[in-house]
Amino acid sequence: MEKIVYLLEDDDSICDLVKCTLQLNEIECHTFTTVKAFREAMSRKLPRIAVLDIMLGDGNGLDVLAEIKAHHPEVYCIMLSALGKETDKVTGLNLGADDYIAKPFGILEFSARIAAVFRRMSNKKQSVLSVGDIVMDCDKMTVTVAGRELSLSGKEFKLLQYSLENPGKVLTRDELLTNVWGYEGGETRTIDNYVSHLRKLGFNFETVFGIGYKFKA
Repeated sequence: MEKIVYLLEDDDSICDLVKCTLQLNEIECHTFTTVKAFREAMSRKLPRIAVLDIMLGDGNGLDVLAEIKAHHPEVYCIMLSALGKETDKVTGLNLGADDYIAKPFGILEFSARIAAVFRRMSNKKQSVLSVGDIVMDCDKMTVTVAGRELSLSGKEFKLLQYSLENPGKVLTRDELLTNVWGYEGGETRTIDNYVSHLRKLGFNFETVFGIGYKFKA
């Protein structure tokens, strides 16, 4: 699991402190001082954790929080703000924040909280998978592409889920039979038919001749 944190904070000293501390703990951290730059980064690649200041020069962190939770609910969001009253915290949590840290804050406690979130993520299988513009809710068994919901059969869903969990990896036909269909051996032509149908729906499965498939976002 990639350990990626995005920090939206317009105080350069806080950005430097957080980035340095997280990198010492082998966590990739990218800092942004404007909402515009943060949104552009989000459009290219999603972080696992987003840390958001509230009062920013070109926007409000609570608005950014609402955007993230509306389109990427799987991103863990932490508010980091000088607005530390109980009512401020309740507002942030009600808008979907997963945690709220008031300034001034202790960098060691902050780092420990981030590490704890990644531990929980690594121990829990994701219920929502997001790759590119594909969002799959494994609990609700729904799949949307660029906001458009698709109708998939049970096996199509499981095949796509396994592919999303292993993007870029060469998946052998035997591996797919075992992990999607639940048995070893058997007719691999079945897999080809399912992949063909998913391709017609716009999913990018690259054929690795003689071996299997590779899913690309």
